[in-house]
Amino acid sequence: MTGDFWLPTSRRRKQQPVVSVQPSDDAPAAGVDWPTNIPAVGQVLREGLELDPGVTFLVGENGSGKSTIVEGIAIAYGLSPEGGSRQAMHSTRPTESPLSEWLRLQRGVGSSRWGFFLRAETMHSFYTYLEENPSTRGPDVPFHEMSHGESFLALLESRFDEPGFYCLDEPEAALSFNSTLALIAVLRRIADEGGQVLCATHSPVLAALPGARILEVGDWGVRPAEWDDLEIVNHWRSFLDHPTRYLRHLLD
Repeated sequence: MTGDFWLPTSRRRKQQPVVSVQPSDDAPAAGVDWPTNIPAVGQVLREGLELDPGVTFLVGENGSGKSTIVEGIAIAYGLSPEGGSRQAMHSTRPTESPLSEWLRLQRGVGSSRWGFFLRAETMHSFYTYLEENPSTRGPDVPFHEMSHGESFLALLESRFDEPGFYCLDEPEAALSFNSTLALIAVLRRIADEGGQVLCATHSPVLAALPGARILEVGDWGVRPAEWDDLEIVNHWRSFLDHPTRYLRHLLD
């Protein structure tokens, strides 16, 4: 045996909460039905997915499967499908895919069990759940009294406060440019303190976090990528250099 696995469990170095995601024995093959017909989902069901100990970004177009993958892994970890921690029990209308049932997670030795799933479209119902189920630690942040972006930042400060497994689905949707930079600082802090992040994003700003692993999803499935080579980065560069060239084709 190699590394520190010969040591007693109490003396082994802690690993990240999720080392890898593997298909279960009864996982279906890629087919014509959703979500197995999404190339990225089909690849995960064939090959699994290795996660970085720090921050992993899934970057891709709408419909590429990045949010479906993040959601499936979050639920497989035990997090609420509609956002929140392992203790959150709120639900409005179930829309999650069956992907979580086809995944098994390889947990890290001695890792934290804490986790949180942040998804932009269900935060309103999550804030209502928090109001109706007050914490024993005292009054919570008045999320409903804030703007969408302000409530996101307040949630980051109040819930992203210890090492664990954090899943985020397009968190930049509610954030300005400056607030996205603030989120980058939060993600770096989580990684520096021993936490792990899996994030689906459209934001070239967010994906620029130094040291993060980037996986680009699309018709090809899932592939490692460098920030400079991302399609979304090249599109934004071209648009900002010559916006009229893009808009002329749309508006004429």
